[in-house]
Amino acid sequence: MKKIVLLAFTFCTTLTFAQSARLAEADDFYHLISYASAAEIYSDLIGSEVDSPSMRAKLADCYYQMGETQKAEETYQEMIQSVEATPTDVYQYAQALKENGKYDLSDQWMDKFASLQATDSRAIQYKENKGYLDQIINQEAFFNVNHLGMNTKNVEFGGYPLGNGQICFISDRRIKFAIKRVHTWNDRNYLDFFVGSRTDGNDLNNIEMRSRKDNSKYHEGPLCVTPDGKTVYFTRNNIAKGSMRRDDNGIQNLKLYSATVNADGSWSNEQETSLNSRDYSVGHPSISADGKTLYFASDRPGGFGGADIYKCSIAADGTLGEPENLGRDVNTEGQDMFPWVNQDGILFYSSDGNVGLGGLDVFAMLPNKQGDFTKKINLGEPINTPKDDFALVMIDEKNGYLSSNRTSGSGNDDVYSILLVRELKVNLTLNGVVTDVRSGEILPGAIVELINEAGDVIASTTADNDGAYSFALEPDFDYTIGAAKEDYFGNLETISTKNLPKGTEELSKDVALEKDPGLSLYALITDAKTGNPLDSVILTVTDNMTGEKIQIMTDEKGDYLRPLTDKKLDDRGSYNFSLSREGYIPKVVTYNTLFDKEGQYDVHSGLDLSMDPNVKDLRELVQINPINFDLGKWNIRDDAKVELDKIVEVMNKYPNMEVELGSHTDCRASKAFNMRLSDKRAKSSAAYIKSKITNPDRIYGKGYGESRLLNDCECEGSVKSDCSEEEHEKNRRTEFKVISVGNPNVGVQNNSTDSFGN
Repeated sequence: MKKIVLLAFTFCTTLTFAQSARLAEADDFYHLISYASAAEIYSDLIGSEVDSPSMRAKLADCYYQMGETQKAEETYQEMIQSVEATPTDVYQYAQALKENGKYDLSDQWMDKFASLQATDSRAIQYKENKGYLDQIINQEAFFNVNHLGMNTKNVEFGGYPLGNGQICFISDRRIKFAIKRVHTWNDRNYLDFFVGSRTDGNDLNNIEMRSRKDNSKYHEGPLCVTPDGKTVYFTRNNIAKGSMRRDDNGIQNLKLYSATVNADGSWSNEQETSLNSRDYSVGHPSISADGKTLYFASDRPGGFGGADIYKCSIAADGTLGEPENLGRDVNTEGQDMFPWVNQDGILFYSSDGNVGLGGLDVFAMLPNKQGDFTKKINLGEPINTPKDDFALVMIDEKNGYLSSNRTSGSGNDDVYSILLVRELKVNLTLNGVVTDVRSGEILPGAIVELINEAGDVIASTTADNDGAYSFALEPDFDYTIGAAKEDYFGNLETISTKNLPKGTEELSKDVALEKDPGLSLYALITDAKTGNPLDSVILTVTDNMTGEKIQIMTDEKGDYLRPLTDKKLDDRGSYNFSLSREGYIPKVVTYNTLFDKEGQYDVHSGLDLSMDPNVKDLRELVQINPINFDLGKWNIRDDAKVELDKIVEVMNKYPNMEVELGSHTDCRASKAFNMRLSDKRAKSSAAYIKSKITNPDRIYGKGYGESRLLNDCECEGSVKSDCSEEEHEKNRRTEFKVISVGNPNVGVQNNSTDSFGN
């Protein structure tokens, strides 16, 4: 059952036109949510000149909204690869596949939907709960479910207590009228109120339709009676003086009505509630146990999409307060409907936007001490199936009714009795002990916090005299446990309640704290150009005395703090700090120190822990002036040594860097002479650098002569150049191309056509 009681319907006389006229007629039916009429025309137009992916998408949507998921799947399958397929088409195709039991294929299309609509809560829930199917199926059942003999092949749903053992349900079962009353959503009879007597087995007998005064000519929907039994709230089509009322788009919405319940059970003083509007639907009422809060479903503006669950206060005189959306914890971009609040304040509702088994699934929202709904449970099997499961109503602590169009029913929406067999609570308890990491001594008085996936502290406690702590956890979440105590370093541990073995009720996680010895290493990694802290740096710290390695990735603070629990005053320490980050030149520095005073040792105050961005030429890192030679000579002059020493400094800073030193001339003199001269100058310069760096093979000199001029200053042979001295000077240059930085994962680009060493 899709949104059958959230919206009402319109009809239109069928006309026969040309194909384009018939398509326009079908579109009119479609926009008026007359899906049965629209689908009939769309299906006739398949293969015609007006057939298109967008038309088939509308036909598939008609089938989907009417609950004909096999036809919806087949129709979507024929158009879903089209560029005209929308994210809604993809989502509904995935849901139709799920309702047809094809979970693996459904998940593939949910992956597609998540890539298209990354911020949609349905996509987010799906991505965060990839193991949802096993989690739901493997949980222990909360209810027993029993199909009732009162069902027929027609629509029956609900199970709303009226008092004195009377149960109201809604049905389109045929009653003898002079005029056949059908609606164009799915070409079935309109829905009316029926009532029956509850048997010892929770079936219904003595079923009869409520009086014609209580049933209009159009749809009736879910209802509830206030705890004092004096007022009934019920859902009905928007009607006035017996006629249907439509909004500006021609759609007839639902309204919420109230009436006085008389001593004999009849209703009088029917009137609209203040929540209604002809522009949107309001319905599905439920009253809190104290009679002070009304819950309802509506597609009013300002919601998250589709129908959402709302609440409002009920004053002593029956006046209703301002509606309040129950928020993201409850509502989604899908359909969230059929709220029912039991005497313990638990909210039951149905949703096709939360992760479930398919179609509408029933969820329970458990209230916290403040009455806010924060803990959501998919009730799992046998309450939920791949089909639509909805309208769960509790009539006392354990008994209730459920509606479903599951395949094992009588052929349409059926009513089932349900019996609570397991308490609706989060049956997961986390126990643990806080201890000293080295001595194992218990640490009473430690502060322990429970942190959710969003990083929020949701509970806090103090370890007792035995160092013990305890928290209640929810299933299907990842948690972090944080513990802290004076004179100790804080510690974080993780624990997950996802994919737990069936029947798991208790988890254990001890937290060990490290006593602060007063000695620590602190390192701050920065960008060499900006001086700002650098995140995402893979920092590997190696203790050169023990061989121990610790690797972290820096956060936005760019720093690293390590307590030195194995060191005492006057000990020596030696540590290698290896830094790598995408887009930056990796480096390794060694920190040697004597721990001759208490406190924190700042590594970056004595060593350069800044990182340079990747470069293609060393002149991007250091200012290098022109390297000059005497005329026709290649020996290294003193002024050239100053510039080459800058290269030495950089290459010693980065001991894995490989560089090609290229020497270029202008066009004057012969090509052969220039090539020989430039090659000798390049090799002479490279030799100077080789003598001053580790692993001398990391630099290679190569002359290019006048083969790579930077401008049009050619003058070989008969070609005469009129270039100025300044223009010729541009061609007389020395280049330092970075061939490699020694880490293939860094991704340094080398655009040189000459590889290193050739």
